[in-house]
Amino acid sequence: MRTPSASKSRLVYDELRSRILDGRYTAGYRLVLTVLAKEHGVSVVPVREAVRRLQSEGLVEYRHNIGAQVSGVDLSAYQDSMESLALLEGMATALSAPRLTRSDLEEATAINDEMRMLLEQGFDSSVYRDLNGRFHTVLTSACRNERILGIMRTEAERVNMIRRSGLGFSPRTSSVSIAQHDHLIDLIRDGAPTDEIEHYAREHKLASMKNHLPEAFTTE
Repeated sequence: MRTPSASKSRLVYDELRSRILDGRYTAGYRLVLTVLAKEHGVSVVPVREAVRRLQSEGLVEYRHNIGAQVSGVDLSAYQDSMESLALLEGMATALSAPRLTRSDLEEATAINDEMRMLLEQGFDSSVYRDLNGRFHTVLTSACRNERILGIMRTEAERVNMIRRSGLGFSPRTSSVSIAQHDHLIDLIRDGAPTDEIEHYAREHKLASMKNHLPEAFTTE
């Protein structure tokens, strides 16, 4: 049975996590426990528990003489999350592919067309990021393995937070990604083998990672 303290901690955790992931709290933002406790109408204890949980997820870090603050861009963490996401999303796309309907593929195509129009009418990295997330959500929507989807969403949220903090999309690399989206839709529509779909979806995600990281960082 959840205690009142645990319930309060969960409510604070959910709100702080939401603010970090949607960009309201950016990298370096200080999380002052007493201020947050007053804002949420609770004692410092549930706030401290919530912040510790966020720290365990890598969303918050403690700095000497500063205290808790939103984590900055960590290229190593970004690479780890992108590699994990590539494996998970590749598998989820492959498992989802045979069950996707014509309507699903039409929706994915329409989203990709929006992304293409964004390149032509004025590129906005944040809008592109949201569209990209929607595109891949559609292609993995028929996957029945909830464990894979759950872990994948967690890694995707972490990747988006890091990108929002300093690794935005660029028009040059995005045009390549959009063309890859077209090919991925074609593979699914044509009933390609699931291992081929999984491999292509995985390599697409890894290519995105390499486009964002400095060349020296991805060199073995």
